[in-house]
Amino acid sequence: MRRLILAIVLIPALGGCVARTLVDVATAPVRVVSKGVDLATTSQSESDQKRGRELRKLEERYGKLERDYAKQDRSCNAGDSQACLKRDKIVAEMDWIKPQIPVQPD
Repeated sequence: MRRLILAIVLIPALGGCVARTLVDVATAPVRVVSKGVDLATTSQSESDQKRGRELRKLEERYGKLERDYAKQDRSCNAGDSQACLKRDKIVAEMDWIKPQIPVQPD
């Protein structure tokens, strides 16, 4: 008799567990697909952050090239032909980077 009462009491509780499990199983493919879409797409803010990082790296590289150019230019003017070649390579890289950096308004 006790087992029957216990079974009657537990049936609604088990029914909720089973129902919840069925809902979880049914919605799992939707959750997996939506997670995949989130990972595959880039939001506008993420895209802006990435572009900002790229621009900062370009600006840092350009600043380093300017310093290297000044050093090689001094050596070139002092008669070092190797410094003149290095200076010319630096100018070529600076010319490649310059158009990629947006002009800052004054």
